[in-house]
Amino acid sequence: MAIVVNLFLIVLASLLFFVVGFFIGRFFLEKIGTTKVLEAEERAVQIVQEAQKEANEYKDLKVTEVNQEWKKRRREFDADVTVKNNKFTQLQKQIRQKENNLKRQGQDLRDSEKKVEATRKELERERESLSNKIKELERITAEQNEKLEVISNLQAEDAKQMLKDNMVAVAREEATETIHRIHEESEQEASRIAEKTLLTAIQRVSFEQATESALSVVHIQSDELKGRIIGREGRNIKAFENATGVDIIVDDTPEVVILSCFDPLRRELAKLTLQKLLIDGVIHPVAIEKAYEDAKKEIDDVLMSTGEETLASLQIPDMPAKVVALIGKMKYHTVYGQNLLQHSREVAMLAGLMAAELKLDAKYAKRAGLLHDIGLVLPESDEPHAIAGMQYMKKFRESKVVLNAIAAHHGDAPKESPIADLVEAANVISSARPGGRGAVTAEGHVKRLENLEEIAKGFPGVIKTYALQAGREIRVIVEGENVNDSQADILAHDIAHKIEEVADYPGQIKVSIIREKRSIAYAK
Repeated sequence: MAIVVNLFLIVLASLLFFVVGFFIGRFFLEKIGTTKVLEAEERAVQIVQEAQKEANEYKDLKVTEVNQEWKKRRREFDADVTVKNNKFTQLQKQIRQKENNLKRQGQDLRDSEKKVEATRKELERERESLSNKIKELERITAEQNEKLEVISNLQAEDAKQMLKDNMVAVAREEATETIHRIHEESEQEASRIAEKTLLTAIQRVSFEQATESALSVVHIQSDELKGRIIGREGRNIKAFENATGVDIIVDDTPEVVILSCFDPLRRELAKLTLQKLLIDGVIHPVAIEKAYEDAKKEIDDVLMSTGEETLASLQIPDMPAKVVALIGKMKYHTVYGQNLLQHSREVAMLAGLMAAELKLDAKYAKRAGLLHDIGLVLPESDEPHAIAGMQYMKKFRESKVVLNAIAAHHGDAPKESPIADLVEAANVISSARPGGRGAVTAEGHVKRLENLEEIAKGFPGVIKTYALQAGREIRVIVEGENVNDSQADILAHDIAHKIEEVADYPGQIKVSIIREKRSIAYAK
C-alpha cells in the first residue's frame, strides 16, 4: 500500500513539474518571440529606409544623366541646324550668282544677236554686189571667148580639152616625181627607225655561243672502274647501251669514259645513269636498269626546273606544266648545231625588246618568241613544225596573236599582227648571228640569185638583170626609148614589191634601175 502511495505521489509530482515547466517554457518562448518580432520590425524599417535612400540616389543619378544627354542632343541639334543654315545661305548665294550670270549671258546673247543681224545684212549687201560682179565677169568672159575663137579658129570645148590634156600630162609627171620623193623619204625614215629599233634590241641582249657535240665525257675515280663498267665478257656495257640507247667508249684515256649519241637528251640521261652507278659502286645489269629508271625521274625534274627558270628569267607567267616540261626539253635539242632553248630565249628577248621600242605588247612578243619552235620537240608529224607547234598550243587556249606568230614565223601561215613580223625578224637575227645556225649552201645561194634575176626579167621594158653583192642588190637595165625617168621609178618600186611577195631572203635587197639610150651616127 505504501508503495502504491509513493508511486502515486511520484506521478503526481511529475505531472506538477511538467505543468509548471510547460508554463515557464511558454512564458520564455513568448518573451523571446516578442523580442525577435521587434528586432525584425526594426530591421525591416531600416531596410526600407536604405532602399528608399538608394532609390532616391539612383533617381538623382538618372535625372542627371538624362539632363546631360538632353543637353548633348541639344548641342548636336543646334550644330546641325547651324550647318544646314550655312549650307542654305551658301546655296542662296550660289543661286543669286547663277541668276546674275544668266542675266549677264542673256544680255550678251541679245548683243550677239544684234551683231549677227547686222553681219547678216552686211553679207546680203555684199552678196548682191558680188552677184552683180559675177554677171559682169560672165559677160566680159563671153566677149573674150568670142574674140579668142575668132583669133585661134578653135571652139571653146576643143580649147578646154586641149588644156585638160596638157594639165593631166603635167600632173602625171609631177605626181610621179612626188611619189618617188615621198617613197625615198619614207624608206629612209623607215630604215632609220628600223635600224634604231634593231640596234637597241640587239645591244640589250647578251648572246652566248652555242657549242654542242655528239659526245659527253664522264670522269671516273680510277681506271680500275673501267673493267667493272665493261663487265665479264662485256655484259655490263651491253646492258648499259641497250637500256640507254647510247654508245659507251672505254679507251686508254686516263680516268675518262666517253658517251656518244646524236640525241643530247638521251646522252644526258645516260650520263646521269653512269654517275649513279659509279656512286653506288655496284655495276651489273639489274643495277643499270634501276639506275636508269632513277635517272629518268631526275631528268624529268631537271626539265621542269629548267623550264621554270627560263620562264622566270623572261617574266612569262601562266604556262601549263606540260609546256614547261617541253621548254626544259629544248635544252637538250639542237637545230643546225644551235641549242634550241638558247635560240628560243634569244628570239623571245629580241622580240620583246623590239615590241617595247615600237609600243607593242611585249608580253605577247616574248611568249610567241619562246614558243615559236615548240613544234621541234613534239613527236614527229607530217605538218611543218610551225603549224604543229601552233596546233599543240591551241589545246591550251593560247591567245590568237601568239598562235599566229608561231604558225607564221617560217611563212607557213599569213601574218595577222605586227607581233608575227617581230618574231620572224628575231628568229632570223638569232639564227644568222655568229655561233648560230650554219650558212646557206652554195647550191641554195646560186638558186636564190637566179630566182631574183628571173623575177626582175618578168617586167616589160627590162633588157638584162644582174644579182650583185651576194644577192643584196639587183641591177636592172631597161630600154631607154620605152621607159622614161618617171616610169623607171615606178618600175623599181614594182620589182621590189614583187620580190617581197615571192622571194625568201635575209635582210633587204636594193633594186637599181639603169636607163640607157645610145645615139649612133656614122661619118662617111
